[in-house]
Amino acid sequence: MTTATSIETVPSYVQDAWWTPASGVTGTDARDASTGEVLARVSAEGLDLGAAVEHARTVGQTQLGQLTIHERALKLRELAAYLNDRRQELYDISARTGATKIDSMVDIDGGIGVLFTFSSKGRRELPNANVIVDGPVEVLSKDGSFIAEHIYTRIPGVAVQINAFNFPVWGMLEKFAPAFIAGVPTIVKPATPSGYLAEAAVRAIVESGILPEGALQLISGSARTLLDVLDYRDMVSFTGSAATAITLKNHPNVAHGGVRFTAETDSLNAAILGPDAVPGTLEFDAFIKSVVTEMTVKAGQKCTSIRRTIVPNELKQAVIDAIGARISERVVVGDPRAEGVTMGALASLEQLADVRAAVETMLAAGGELAYGTLDAPTVTRADGTVAAVADGAFMTPVLLSWANAEAPEVHALEAFGPVSSVIGYATHPGHDGQGLDVSEAVRLAALGAGSLVATVCTNDPATARALVTGIAAHHGRVLVLNREDARTSTGHGSPVPHLVHGGPGRAGGGEELGGIRSVKHHMQRTAIQGSPNMLTAVTGVWHTGADRVTAGSAEFGAVAGAVHPFRKSLAELRIGDAFASGLRQVTLEDITAFANSTGDTFYAHTDAAAAEKNPFFPGIVAHGYLLVSWAAGLFVEPAPGPVLANYGLESLRFITPVAAGDSIRVTLTAKKITPRVTDEYGEVCWDAILHNQDGEIVATYDVLTLVEKEETLYADNL
Repeated sequence: MTTATSIETVPSYVQDAWWTPASGVTGTDARDASTGEVLARVSAEGLDLGAAVEHARTVGQTQLGQLTIHERALKLRELAAYLNDRRQELYDISARTGATKIDSMVDIDGGIGVLFTFSSKGRRELPNANVIVDGPVEVLSKDGSFIAEHIYTRIPGVAVQINAFNFPVWGMLEKFAPAFIAGVPTIVKPATPSGYLAEAAVRAIVESGILPEGALQLISGSARTLLDVLDYRDMVSFTGSAATAITLKNHPNVAHGGVRFTAETDSLNAAILGPDAVPGTLEFDAFIKSVVTEMTVKAGQKCTSIRRTIVPNELKQAVIDAIGARISERVVVGDPRAEGVTMGALASLEQLADVRAAVETMLAAGGELAYGTLDAPTVTRADGTVAAVADGAFMTPVLLSWANAEAPEVHALEAFGPVSSVIGYATHPGHDGQGLDVSEAVRLAALGAGSLVATVCTNDPATARALVTGIAAHHGRVLVLNREDARTSTGHGSPVPHLVHGGPGRAGGGEELGGIRSVKHHMQRTAIQGSPNMLTAVTGVWHTGADRVTAGSAEFGAVAGAVHPFRKSLAELRIGDAFASGLRQVTLEDITAFANSTGDTFYAHTDAAAAEKNPFFPGIVAHGYLLVSWAAGLFVEPAPGPVLANYGLESLRFITPVAAGDSIRVTLTAKKITPRVTDEYGEVCWDAILHNQDGEIVATYDVLTLVEKEETLYADNL
């Protein structure tokens, strides 16, 4: 039996040290969701929130700024691997929140997976730097001496992340990962009922020793005055109720002081069954499985759970029967530590009371119990016995049926538990006489006033198009479910780090995740204007018109004694190092030979009369790919050296056609250098421009090569 004196307080982690309140400070009890046992007390009374914020803005910003995006991404991968080895201890703690093993996998493994994903995307899609160029250059002067573009740089403050009780690990890591990649320190404020699990995860992170000082802080307990010490440099990412979000949005520092604020709040998510998905089809089976899964995983305590099951009127009873049958066959309610339990408790007795009250309100408004009960259920206890548990936050899954599909309560009231409502929609013949009009389903889905996610279940392309285009603007994500993806789909309720998680209106109007988009949420986009040399210096990317050191043909700007850039390792290569070739003439015989050897006998290369009729060509012209191939021959330095491989071209454009008798030359300039942190080589992006004998631009593109950091690989093997 836990005694009052043995109950510990969940600590906070601030200023790179663990902190607990002074002796005698009372707090809020955190209880085991299944047994009601008091596990710990939660309080942040006496914590200096201003000092925590200042530590993030100074120590955290400095330490993170000393790393590049790729270096931070690699630390995320290292951290993910470390946490992966400590999952079991987190599972054991997670069971106390009422989570089954599957629930815990969604939360814990899902959070670790986000770290892996952002590590990969950060290294693959972003530069090994701290400035991200956004979009093309805008030329603002006739001679090109004044140009402009947009860049992203990290915000100079702290990312405050206020999380909900239902996903204490995933909810923390999915926000932390993009902030860390961006280089912005994080302060995590978990919800009290399950904050002890978030604390355990943070403790493991701290013990790993992987993160720089100031990168992550944790506040366990109330932080009502935290927004008082934030300003325009900072951002708040909130997950929770719409009522709390409104209160935070109205804080003077948000409303008037410029604190960036994004929210993910209440959501009456819908699943829409197409008229073609009748019983006996794979779509119908997949739909039923999805609804039951979303009702029971995490005991329905998911912001993405299906709250409104929208089906054709004629299929309504069949859907109700099938959902009820699947719940009866597969769902066992009880303590998640017991063998065979598939749905655990709600997070707390308070949460249970809130869900029951919401269901009672919906029943009073016209909903009818189609499956389940509000009575206390008989459950499987941890020791395997079956009995009523007075102190556990258990309830059976509840399915409501509504005769009035437009009842306000079904579209406005969220019972945040294992509860869903079935409403019917009428179909009508389509306007073209083919298919069915599903506009009523679209209208009903839109009554949710903005949702995180919806599922459209159909195997009819016309129905899918009508439903998706009709509801997309009301949702942050839409899953189209049919027989082709039923087994491979990540599911209605699973946000993935590659895609946005958020939604308009009631859902909060914000976005999380979305791959690199979420990294940029933690950065400021700034328009910079200046000369090519100055923008090159700021961005680390060579701009047309900036200085360069050119080797090659003296006729076209080469500097005497300049070394061919392909002879330089990354240690020697500099942005702006270039090579200018001489001219090579194109003959009709060259064009004909290329056409015959490749099989590309398009008329513009083989038929003079037809080519002359084409408004784009002066007659027979050289193949674009012939010119690109010749360009490589003009700029390549053939001897073994630091250039290891050519791995592609980007942004290839053909500008001016080249006729027989014309000549071409190429200028190649080191545009962007990206060393790989984990390898002995890096990537070089070369700006390539082909000109003709008259100086006209023939083609532009980027050449991508892999180049040694030091010229040792070949030297060791020669």
